[in-house]
Amino acid sequence: MTAPAVDDLIDRLHEEATADRPDEETPDVGIVMGSDSDLETMMTGGRRRGAYDAFVDELGFAEQTDYEDPPAERFTFETYVTSAHRTPDLMTAYAETAEDRGLEVIIAGAGGKSADLPNMTASIAYPLPVIGVPVQEKSVDSVIGMPTGAPLVAVDAGKSFNAALSAAQILARRHEEVRERLVDYHEGLREGVGSVSRELHDEGTPAFRDRRGEQ
Repeated sequence: MTAPAVDDLIDRLHEEATADRPDEETPDVGIVMGSDSDLETMMTGGRRRGAYDAFVDELGFAEQTDYEDPPAERFTFETYVTSAHRTPDLMTAYAETAEDRGLEVIIAGAGGKSADLPNMTASIAYPLPVIGVPVQEKSVDSVIGMPTGAPLVAVDAGKSFNAALSAAQILARRHEEVRERLVDYHEGLREGVGSVSRELHDEGTPAFRDRRGEQ
């Protein structure tokens, strides 16, 4: 059996790995998921905000969709579906070429009880850091169950937003601009809490609650 789309992606990844492009023009973060059904959790978060929201809205990253034609933004991420069970060859090609393609960290998410994509990606991409995202609560044990000597950092179920922040923290060790963006984001959170606290105190609980209910 042949899968032309899979073969094309594998060839593309290996070609990009030999392109020797400047770091400024390659994706900094790779986001992979086991199925496009994971997209809402991995990117936009559904009930909660996701990795896309963190990178684009909070940290000023851009999604890179063309390896040879990067966006104007300095820091970028890319997204792929690389199923560990249905396309293990694509998963392997992605993980083993990631560092040569310029990635500095990978976020890998998968759902179900056999959520093997984060674990396998981490094993193949080592020593490139991989952050695992269990898409569902039942995926947690599978994602975090790595043996001693096979590291994988993981966030709580569904919290790809935090995975994006953690990836940015890794980048911040080398890139001062990313560090400054993270600090600005955190200061915004602090200011938000301070504003709410002041309004609650100064308005009193009933008035504050009524006003918030009208918003």
